[in-house]
Amino acid sequence: MKLYEIIFSPTGGTKKVADIITDRFRSESSLIDLTDSFLDFSLYSFSEEDVCIVAVPSYGGRIPGVAGERLKQMRGNKAKVVSVTVYGNRAYDDTMLELNDTLIEAGFCPVAAIAAVAEHSIMRQFAAGRPDEEDRRELVDFTERIKRGLQNGSLTETPAVPGKRPFRSFDGVPMKPRTGKSCTKCGICAEKCPVGAIPSDMPMSTYHDRCITCMRCITVCPQKNRSISKVLVAAGAQKLKKACRERKKNELYL
Repeated sequence: MKLYEIIFSPTGGTKKVADIITDRFRSESSLIDLTDSFLDFSLYSFSEEDVCIVAVPSYGGRIPGVAGERLKQMRGNKAKVVSVTVYGNRAYDDTMLELNDTLIEAGFCPVAAIAAVAEHSIMRQFAAGRPDEEDRRELVDFTERIKRGLQNGSLTETPAVPGKRPFRSFDGVPMKPRTGKSCTKCGICAEKCPVGAIPSDMPMSTYHDRCITCMRCITVCPQKNRSISKVLVAAGAQKLKKACRERKKNELYL
C-alpha cells in the first residue's frame, strides 16, 4: 500500500487538517499539491491497493472548481480515498457530495468522508485557531476508526454524505486582492497563484475574472503588500456572524 496526501490548501488550513489525518496512518506518504499550476496531474496514476487522503476547502458550499478539474485528470484505478471537506465554521452545503462525485468520476473509490473545521481563510475571526486540540483529538479518533475499517475490509462502499444535486450555484465572492504601493515585483504571488490570476510580468495586477479569492497571494507575499477591502470583509463578516456563532463539530461518514 502507498499513502498519498492530495490537497488544495492555498492558506494552509486544509493542509493542517489533512496532516493530522495522514500522520495518524504512521506510514510514509507522498504529497500532491493541487494548487501547483505547474504540475501535470494527468501523470498521476494509482492502484487499488493505494490509500489517498484527498482534502479540499469548501468555497460557497462547493469544491474549488480548479481542484475538481485537476482531480479529474488523475487515474484513480479504484484507489481507496478518505475524502476530507474543510470549512470555516459556516456550512459545507454540497461540498462533500460534489467531492465524492468528482473522485468517483476520476476512478477513485471513496470509502470514508470527513467534514472538518479550520480557520476561515478570509474572515479569520471565524474558527480562529482551528484545528485546535479538541479538533485534533476528534480527527485522530476518526482516523483510527477508518484505519480499522481498512484493515478488516469493512470499508468497501462510498458512504452517503450530505448534499443535493444539482449542486448549489456559486459564482465566487466580490472581494478580490489588491496590491499596495510597497510591491517589489518579486513575482512570488504570480508563481504561487493556483489559477494564474496574477500576470508574472505585472504582479501588481490581478485578473479578476480568474481570481477565486483563495487568499494564497496574500498569504505568500513577503512584503504583506496584498490585501482585500476591509469594508467588504467587515460587511461579509456581519452576514456570517450568526451562522458562525456556534462552534461546529467535525463529522465522520463511513
